[in-house]
Amino acid sequence: MNSHFQIKTNYGQPVKRKKGPAPKMLGNEVCSVCGDKASGFHYNVLSCEGCKGFFRRSVIKSAQYSCKNNGRCEMDMYMRRKCQQCRLRKCREAGMLEQCVLSEEQIRLKKMKKQQDEETARTSTVVTPTPPQEVATLDPQQQDMIEKLVAMQKQCNKRSFLDRPKVTPWPQSQDLQNREVRQQRFAHFTELAIMSVQEIVDFAKQLPGFLELTREDQIALLKTSTIEIMLLETSRRYNPAIDSITFLKDFSYNKEDFAKAGLQFEFINPIFEFSKGMNDLHLDEAEYALLIAINIFSADRPNVQDHDLVERLQQPYVDALRSYIMIKRPNDHLMFPRMLMKLVSLRTLSSVHSEQVFALRLQDKKLPPLLSEIWDVNE
Repeated sequence: MNSHFQIKTNYGQPVKRKKGPAPKMLGNEVCSVCGDKASGFHYNVLSCEGCKGFFRRSVIKSAQYSCKNNGRCEMDMYMRRKCQQCRLRKCREAGMLEQCVLSEEQIRLKKMKKQQDEETARTSTVVTPTPPQEVATLDPQQQDMIEKLVAMQKQCNKRSFLDRPKVTPWPQSQDLQNREVRQQRFAHFTELAIMSVQEIVDFAKQLPGFLELTREDQIALLKTSTIEIMLLETSRRYNPAIDSITFLKDFSYNKEDFAKAGLQFEFINPIFEFSKGMNDLHLDEAEYALLIAINIFSADRPNVQDHDLVERLQQPYVDALRSYIMIKRPNDHLMFPRMLMKLVSLRTLSSVHSEQVFALRLQDKKLPPLLSEIWDVNE
């Protein structure tokens, strides 16, 4: 047998190819035996499926064919079906080697080996034990910190509840055109907001490290985080059964009540949507307290100077929240990022709130000095 053999291409010119690994097909090759579209290199020659199968059967079954034209048939796609003797001769001349043809037993053993390899791979995949997941624990410092946060929040809320008689009563009149009634509703809401701001400031001052910050950084953090924490606290008080929000345990307000107080539905609807989303998470007091602490120590707030210190103060709360969630909800691996995404949603709500404050100014609704200062309203 020669060290190389010829392959015909669509251009009709023979190309010499040495023995060795089959080159990559281009898609325009033709069978070296019959000229049909080639399907691959087989038995060391480029051939189609028909010629490959015919040659194999001829070798295995030792078939004997006799040409009616004394072996002078010109082999092509038509004649390959008419004269098998000339076709077999052309296969051998093209370079198909009998020693490369597997016997039926060899094929059977090859299939069995392939099946065994696949079964072994499948079994090893199933049996291979997964590495044990890290068991989350709260160290004593984290446990103590969480307990103190919850206790601090309860104490601040208790002081606000004692101040409830100072709030302007919600008017019982349904007259929407009465100026005095509208002013009473607006005063009622702004006084509730003042109590909430005072509660947030008291809570922030008790957070470890907050008073270590410069006065300028303390003010910068509180000015931007206060409205977001107020919205977090609002979501805690959302009652899905009656689609309303309860303040100071007894005062419940629906969307229409917010509107009667002078707020726009462009701000009211996002508040209620956010509250519903938070309610679906079913957070407890510890998770809310940790979220609020994380929100306060946000180093990317405008006008913050000592970013590194603020980030260092925030990190223990982030770590504690992650561990707490892993312990409380071991099967919900998305809860931690889901909760942090709520802080991102609060940034959007804060922007909507700024638009609401501007709208109130256009309506000539004057905010109390504390709210004007905390929300940077220039009179």
